[in-house]
Amino acid sequence: MVKTFFFYDLETTGLNPREDRIMQFAGIRTDENLEQISEPYNILVKLSDDVLPDPQALVVTGITPQETLSKGISEPEFAKFINEEICCEDTVMIGFNNIRFDDEFIRHLLWRNFYDPYEWCWKDGRGRWDLLDVVRMTRALRPDGIKWPVDAEGKPVNKLELITKENGIDHFKAHDALSDVEALIAVTKLIKEKQPKLYDYLLKMRDKNEVKQLVNLENKQPFVYTSGRYGSANAFTTVGFPLTAGNNGNVLIYDLRYDPADVIDLSPAQIAQKMNASWDERKKEGFVSIPVKEFAYNKVPAVAPLGVLDAAAWNRINLHAETIARHRHALLKNPTFAENVRSANEARPGFAKNPDPEGQLYDGFIAANDKPKVAKVPGLDLDGLADYRPEFTDERLSPLLLHYKARNFPDALSNDEMKAWSAWRDTKLKAALPGFAKALEAAANVNADDERKLYVIQELQYYAEGIVPYD
Repeated sequence: MVKTFFFYDLETTGLNPREDRIMQFAGIRTDENLEQISEPYNILVKLSDDVLPDPQALVVTGITPQETLSKGISEPEFAKFINEEICCEDTVMIGFNNIRFDDEFIRHLLWRNFYDPYEWCWKDGRGRWDLLDVVRMTRALRPDGIKWPVDAEGKPVNKLELITKENGIDHFKAHDALSDVEALIAVTKLIKEKQPKLYDYLLKMRDKNEVKQLVNLENKQPFVYTSGRYGSANAFTTVGFPLTAGNNGNVLIYDLRYDPADVIDLSPAQIAQKMNASWDERKKEGFVSIPVKEFAYNKVPAVAPLGVLDAAAWNRINLHAETIARHRHALLKNPTFAENVRSANEARPGFAKNPDPEGQLYDGFIAANDKPKVAKVPGLDLDGLADYRPEFTDERLSPLLLHYKARNFPDALSNDEMKAWSAWRDTKLKAALPGFAKALEAAANVNADDERKLYVIQELQYYAEGIVPYD
């Protein structure tokens, strides 16, 4: 049972949660009727001096590193705030593209600061929901009562600031975290009011156990699936079919939009070659992709039974029931294809290991004997950290602790630790500098006539000059 929703948004130094940082956090807590029940939060987070932000990201948000340092709180303070004050019992965290973006930044923030990176979104009745795919599915299946924006070429778009504008909702400053949160709550209310059945259904389907009743390998049935993978031309929606087991308890699903005839006789090696093809290879004339996607139950997918598709919805997603039935029949007649896809997927190479412990979150779970040692870190002051010498089993944790101390309690470092940190930091900044300088120059050229943006660019240049090591 949901007790509160917490709508939130982040502004960050870039797009990579392993390397970039949160600069602004904003959020509003509501009851289950979407009525605000507490004062809004709007917090800046101090930027550490080993990060060079993406100039374009800062031009969009208007936040400078100097502003975070003068008005913000430290990362450990922010991590504690998220863990203890925001993610309380029976809270559902809600954002707009948060599953793929914001939640990843929160998870890496907690990892860097020695909090459990997963419990915040599932333990003690907590959960999460992503309104981006809810908006997409509403537009695809039940658009009535809502005005939907299009771009200059007449193509449908689902940007939050355009939906609010089209429906007369105040959204004073797009890409400001608090303004975006207020707009998101308003759009959520709009969907709840105009399409209450779909709203209630998708709210229930946040639960992965509910999703498993619809999408499973024991009783394979076609289902409606909305995802950014499927493109705006098809309202981001298709009909999927559970094909075979994937990794980590996931399922590989087949997009029934496509005729299996072109791929069904391929060997596992041929399938693997196509699944591992580069972007350039995929763009070559005559390339036929494998229309298979890994389906993760724990990422709050927007799914619905096939029966929700009325004639108008079939047209909006550019599909026909006869096509789906024919392609499904072809798959069921050739069960070897599913096995070949499973084999090809298992043989796919993994990602190269990140040399930075801050980017190794997904390299494994923390062992039980390390958990008490990890949990102790956030409660230690400078003297406590200076004396703390845990013997971690997990090889990621000792360098992670060094980075934590260096950023937040540098006086706790020994001479050897300080040398190790300085060498790591210098190497990181020097490697990032050429790309940063090029991006900074490009941003200055593009925004040469905008005084506000030029101010942000100038401040960023000053900041970089202050932190980049000189030979």
